[in-house]
Amino acid sequence: MTSATAMTTALSTEHRDRLMGLAREVSFDAGTRLFEEGRHADRFWIIRTGTVALDLHVPGRRPAVIESIGRGELVGWSWHFPPFTWHLGAEAMSPVRAWEFDAEAVRAVCAENPEFGRAIAVWVGRVVAQRLHASRVRLLDLYAPYGSGGLT
Repeated sequence: MTSATAMTTALSTEHRDRLMGLAREVSFDAGTRLFEEGRHADRFWIIRTGTVALDLHVPGRRPAVIESIGRGELVGWSWHFPPFTWHLGAEAMSPVRAWEFDAEAVRAVCAENPEFGRAIAVWVGRVVAQRLHASRVRLLDLYAPYGSGGLT
C-alpha cells in the first residue's frame, strides 16, 4: 500500500470521519468471494485485518491474482463509476475484518458535499491508477515472454 492510496493519508480527518460515519463492521472467512468480475458493484470495504486477493478472469485458466491487499486498503472502486460493475474479482485469503460501505449512501453524501466528493474521487482515482499499474505488471509477469522485465 502506498501512502497515496491509504485512506488515513488520502483523506483529511474531517472527510475520513464523515466517511467512517457510514461504515459498518463485517468479517469474512478465508475463501469467501467478496465479489465477482462483471457483477453489480453496490458496496466497498476498507480492510481492518487480513488479506484480500484481487483477481482477473482469464478464459480457459484459473483467475489470475493481480494483487493482494491488506490493512487500511480500499477493496473495490467500481462502485464509484457508472455503470457500477466490478472490473475484478476479490477473495479473502485469510480471515478478514473490514469496514463495509453502501455505495449509494456514499455517492449521495458525495453529491451533497462537493468538497467531500472531490476528496473521495481523488482517493479512488489514485487507487484505480495503482491497481492498473499492478495489473499491467502482473499480466506481463504471467503472459509476456520475458515477464515485466523489472518494470515498476
